[in-house]
Amino acid sequence: MQYEIRQKEKFRYVEEGTGEPLVLLHGLFGALSNFSGLIEYFRFHNRVIVPLLPLLDMDILHTSVGGLAKYVNRFLETLDLREVHLLGNSLGGHVALVHTLKNPERVKSLILTGSSGLFENGMGDSYPRRGDYEYIKNKTALTFYDPAVATKELVDEVYSITNNRLKVIKIIALAKSAIRNNLGEELNQINKPTLLIWGNNDTITPPFVGHEFNKLIPNSELHFIDKCGHAPMMEVPDEFNKILHGFLNKLQHP
Repeated sequence: MQYEIRQKEKFRYVEEGTGEPLVLLHGLFGALSNFSGLIEYFRFHNRVIVPLLPLLDMDILHTSVGGLAKYVNRFLETLDLREVHLLGNSLGGHVALVHTLKNPERVKSLILTGSSGLFENGMGDSYPRRGDYEYIKNKTALTFYDPAVATKELVDEVYSITNNRLKVIKIIALAKSAIRNNLGEELNQINKPTLLIWGNNDTITPPFVGHEFNKLIPNSELHFIDKCGHAPMMEVPDEFNKILHGFLNKLQHP
Protein backbone atom coordinates (compact mmCIF):
# COMPACT_ATOMS: atom_id res chain seq x y z
CA MET A 1 0.00 0.00 0.00
CA GLN A 2 1.14 3.53 -0.73
CA TYR A 3 0.28 6.04 1.98
CA GLU A 4 0.37 9.80 1.79
CA ILE A 5 3.27 11.15 3.85
CA ARG A 6 2.09 14.19 5.78
CA GLN A 7 4.31 16.84 7.28
CA LYS A 8 3.87 19.11 10.30
CA GLU A 9 6.88 21.21 11.22
CA LYS A 10 9.85 18.83 10.98
CA PHE A 11 7.76 15.70 11.51
CA ARG A 12 6.82 13.34 8.67
CA TYR A 13 4.14 10.75 9.30
CA VAL A 14 1.28 8.71 7.91
CA GLU A 15 -2.23 9.10 9.29
CA GLU A 16 -5.27 7.00 8.39
CA GLY A 17 -8.72 6.65 9.94
CA THR A 18 -10.45 8.25 12.94
CA GLY A 19 -10.99 7.32 16.57
CA GLU A 20 -8.63 6.83 19.49
CA PRO A 21 -5.04 7.36 18.35
CA LEU A 22 -2.95 4.24 17.74
CA VAL A 23 0.67 5.31 17.23
CA LEU A 24 3.07 2.79 15.66
CA LEU A 25 6.85 2.89 16.18
CA HIS A 26 9.01 0.80 13.85
CA GLY A 27 12.35 -0.86 14.62
CA LEU A 28 15.91 -0.34 13.42
CA PHE A 29 15.33 -1.62 9.88
CA GLY A 30 11.64 -0.89 10.00
CA ALA A 31 9.61 0.93 7.43
CA LEU A 32 5.97 1.62 6.66
CA SER A 33 5.73 -1.71 4.86
CA ASN A 34 6.11 -3.46 8.25
CA PHE A 35 2.80 -2.04 9.38
CA SER A 36 0.63 -2.23 6.26
CA GLY A 37 -1.47 -5.16 7.60
CA LEU A 38 -2.03 -3.25 10.83
CA ILE A 39 -2.85 0.07 9.16
CA GLU A 40 -5.29 -1.53 6.73
CA TYR A 41 -7.20 -3.24 9.55
CA PHE A 42 -7.17 -0.56 12.26
CA ARG A 43 -7.87 2.45 10.04
CA PHE A 44 -11.54 1.39 10.30
CA HIS A 45 -11.41 1.48 14.13
CA ASN A 46 -8.73 3.98 15.15
CA ARG A 47 -6.80 7.02 14.08
CA VAL A 48 -3.63 5.18 13.05
CA ILE A 49 -0.49 7.32 13.05
CA VAL A 50 3.01 6.22 12.02
CA PRO A 51 5.80 8.75 12.54
CA LEU A 52 8.77 8.21 10.22
CA LEU A 53 11.47 7.93 12.87
CA PRO A 54 14.71 9.65 11.85
CA LEU A 55 16.79 6.68 13.00
CA LEU A 56 19.64 7.40 10.63
CA ASP A 57 19.16 11.16 10.20
CA MET A 58 19.77 12.44 13.72
CA ASP A 59 23.15 13.81 14.67
CA ILE A 60 25.33 11.13 16.24
CA LEU A 61 25.02 12.66 19.74
CA HIS A 62 21.26 12.08 19.73
CA THR A 63 21.35 8.77 17.90
CA SER A 64 20.17 6.80 20.93
CA VAL A 65 17.05 5.27 22.44
CA GLY A 66 16.69 8.36 24.68
CA GLY A 67 17.07 10.71 21.69
CA LEU A 68 14.32 8.85 19.82
CA ALA A 69 12.02 8.87 22.87
CA LYS A 70 12.39 12.68 23.05
CA TYR A 71 11.62 12.89 19.33
CA VAL A 72 8.44 10.84 19.82
CA ASN A 73 7.37 13.07 22.72
CA ARG A 74 7.85 16.22 20.61
CA PHE A 75 5.91 14.54 17.79
CA LEU A 76 2.95 13.76 20.11
CA GLU A 77 3.05 17.32 21.45
CA THR A 78 3.13 18.83 17.95
CA LEU A 79 0.08 16.82 16.86
CA ASP A 80 -1.49 17.40 20.31
CA LEU A 81 -2.05 13.67 20.77
CA ARG A 82 -3.30 12.40 24.14
CA GLU A 83 -4.70 9.11 25.40
CA VAL A 84 -2.50 7.36 22.86
CA HIS A 85 -2.26 3.59 22.37
CA LEU A 86 1.49 3.38 21.77
CA LEU A 87 2.73 0.33 19.87
CA GLY A 88 6.37 -0.49 19.20
CA ASN A 89 8.21 -3.34 17.50
CA SER A 90 11.82 -4.20 18.38
CA LEU A 91 13.75 -0.94 18.92
CA GLY A 92 10.40 0.90 18.50
CA GLY A 93 9.13 -0.99 21.56
CA HIS A 94 12.16 0.15 23.54
CA VAL A 95 11.48 3.77 22.50
CA ALA A 96 7.81 3.36 23.51
CA LEU A 97 8.87 2.07 26.95
CA VAL A 98 11.28 4.96 27.58
CA HIS A 99 8.66 7.46 26.41
CA THR A 100 6.00 5.92 28.69
CA LEU A 101 8.35 6.02 31.69
CA LYS A 102 9.19 9.69 31.07
CA ASN A 103 5.83 11.01 29.76
CA PRO A 104 3.09 8.70 31.07
CA GLU A 105 0.42 11.41 30.88
CA ARG A 106 0.05 11.07 27.08
CA VAL A 107 -0.21 7.27 27.00
CA LYS A 108 -3.42 5.28 27.48
CA SER A 109 -1.95 1.85 26.78
CA LEU A 110 1.30 0.27 25.67
CA ILE A 111 1.69 -2.53 23.10
CA LEU A 112 5.07 -4.24 22.71
CA THR A 113 6.04 -6.86 20.16
CA GLY A 114 9.56 -8.29 20.00
CA SER A 115 10.70 -5.30 22.05
CA SER A 116 14.26 -4.62 23.10
CA GLY A 117 14.89 -3.06 26.51
CA LEU A 118 15.76 -6.18 28.49
CA PHE A 119 17.69 -8.50 26.21
CA GLU A 120 18.26 -8.87 22.51
CA ASN A 121 20.53 -10.97 20.34
CA GLY A 122 22.36 -8.32 18.36
CA MET A 123 23.20 -8.70 14.71
CA GLY A 124 26.51 -10.21 15.87
CA ASP A 125 29.95 -8.64 16.02
CA SER A 126 30.57 -9.15 12.35
CA TYR A 127 27.48 -7.18 11.43
CA PRO A 128 27.06 -5.32 9.18
CA ARG A 129 29.33 -6.79 6.53
CA ARG A 130 29.15 -4.20 3.83
CA GLY A 131 28.81 -5.36 0.29
CA ASP A 132 27.95 -8.98 1.16
CA TYR A 133 24.41 -9.36 -0.19
CA GLU A 134 24.06 -13.05 0.69
CA TYR A 135 25.04 -12.35 4.31
CA ILE A 136 22.50 -9.51 4.61
CA LYS A 137 19.85 -11.72 3.01
CA ASN A 138 20.45 -14.50 5.57
CA LYS A 139 20.48 -12.07 8.49
CA THR A 140 17.22 -10.46 7.33
CA ALA A 141 15.58 -13.89 6.97
CA LEU A 142 16.47 -14.68 10.62
CA THR A 143 13.97 -12.00 11.66
CA PHE A 144 11.13 -14.29 10.57
CA TYR A 145 9.98 -17.84 11.19
CA ASP A 146 9.27 -18.15 7.48
CA PRO A 147 12.33 -16.88 5.54
CA ALA A 148 10.06 -16.17 2.54
CA VAL A 149 8.76 -13.10 4.43
CA ALA A 150 12.20 -11.57 3.79
CA THR A 151 11.27 -10.52 0.25
CA LYS A 152 13.87 -9.30 -2.21
CA GLU A 153 12.45 -5.78 -1.75
CA LEU A 154 13.02 -5.96 2.02
CA VAL A 155 16.54 -7.40 1.66
CA ASP A 156 17.41 -4.71 -0.91
CA GLU A 157 16.24 -2.05 1.56
CA VAL A 158 18.46 -3.40 4.37
CA TYR A 159 21.35 -3.91 1.95
CA SER A 160 21.25 -0.30 0.76
CA ILE A 161 21.30 0.96 4.38
CA THR A 162 24.24 -1.26 5.33
CA ASN A 163 26.19 -0.11 2.27
CA ASN A 164 26.32 3.46 3.55
CA ARG A 165 29.20 3.94 5.99
CA LEU A 166 27.62 6.77 8.01
CA LYS A 167 24.35 4.84 8.33
CA VAL A 168 26.26 1.79 9.55
CA ILE A 169 27.92 3.90 12.27
CA LYS A 170 24.46 5.13 13.35
CA ILE A 171 22.99 1.61 13.32
CA ILE A 172 25.81 0.45 15.58
CA ALA A 173 25.31 3.50 17.85
CA LEU A 174 21.58 2.71 18.18
CA ALA A 175 22.20 -1.00 18.77
CA LYS A 176 24.76 -0.21 21.49
CA SER A 177 22.45 2.37 23.05
CA ALA A 178 19.66 -0.26 23.20
CA ILE A 179 21.96 -2.73 25.00
CA ARG A 180 23.21 -0.09 27.47
CA ASN A 181 19.71 1.23 28.15
CA ASN A 182 18.44 -1.78 30.09
CA LEU A 183 15.06 -1.06 31.71
CA GLY A 184 14.87 -4.03 34.09
CA GLU A 185 14.96 -1.84 37.21
CA GLU A 186 12.31 0.62 35.98
CA LEU A 187 9.60 -1.49 34.36
CA ASN A 188 7.65 -1.86 37.63
CA GLN A 189 6.91 1.90 37.40
CA ILE A 190 4.77 1.41 34.28
CA ASN A 191 1.13 1.43 35.35
CA LYS A 192 -0.51 1.58 31.93
CA PRO A 193 -2.39 -1.45 30.59
CA THR A 194 0.26 -3.26 28.55
CA LEU A 195 -0.16 -5.88 25.83
CA LEU A 196 2.80 -8.11 24.92
CA ILE A 197 2.58 -10.03 21.64
CA TRP A 198 5.51 -12.33 21.00
CA GLY A 199 6.51 -14.78 18.29
CA ASN A 200 7.20 -18.25 19.72
CA ASN A 201 10.10 -18.53 17.25
CA ASP A 202 11.64 -15.10 17.82
CA THR A 203 15.43 -15.56 17.84
CA ILE A 204 16.27 -11.87 18.40
CA THR A 205 14.16 -11.28 21.53
CA PRO A 206 13.38 -14.93 22.39
CA PRO A 207 10.19 -16.00 24.22
CA PHE A 208 11.83 -15.77 27.67
CA VAL A 209 12.12 -11.99 27.06
CA GLY A 210 8.34 -11.77 26.66
CA HIS A 211 7.90 -13.69 29.93
CA GLU A 212 10.35 -11.34 31.66
CA PHE A 213 8.48 -8.20 30.46
CA ASN A 214 5.24 -9.80 31.65
CA LYS A 215 6.74 -10.46 35.08
CA LEU A 216 8.19 -6.94 35.44
CA ILE A 217 5.35 -4.78 34.04
CA PRO A 218 2.53 -4.91 36.62
CA ASN A 219 -0.58 -4.47 34.45
CA SER A 220 0.50 -6.59 31.47
CA GLU A 221 -0.81 -9.55 29.52
CA LEU A 222 1.27 -11.81 27.27
CA HIS A 223 0.22 -13.61 24.08
CA PHE A 224 2.41 -15.94 22.04
CA ILE A 225 1.92 -16.67 18.35
CA ASP A 226 3.22 -19.96 16.95
CA LYS A 227 5.38 -20.23 13.83
CA CYS A 228 6.24 -16.58 14.12
CA GLY A 229 9.49 -14.65 14.54
CA HIS A 230 10.52 -11.14 15.60
CA ALA A 231 7.88 -9.10 13.71
CA PRO A 232 4.45 -10.70 14.35
CA MET A 233 2.48 -7.74 12.92
CA MET A 234 4.26 -8.37 9.61
CA GLU A 235 4.46 -12.16 9.56
CA VAL A 236 1.01 -13.09 10.94
CA PRO A 237 -1.00 -9.85 10.67
CA ASP A 238 -4.45 -11.47 11.01
CA GLU A 239 -3.66 -13.14 14.31
CA PHE A 240 -1.81 -10.07 15.58
CA ASN A 241 -4.72 -7.75 14.71
CA LYS A 242 -7.22 -10.05 16.41
CA ILE A 243 -5.26 -10.05 19.70
CA LEU A 244 -4.71 -6.28 19.56
CA HIS A 245 -8.36 -5.55 18.70
CA GLY A 246 -9.55 -7.65 21.66
CA PHE A 247 -7.20 -5.75 23.98
CA LEU A 248 -8.31 -2.30 22.74
CA ASN A 249 -11.99 -3.30 22.95
CA LYS A 250 -11.54 -4.37 26.55
CA LEU A 251 -10.10 -0.96 27.40
CA GLN A 252 -13.03 0.82 25.76
CA HIS A 253 -15.68 -1.41 27.36
CA PRO A 254 -14.26 -2.65 30.65
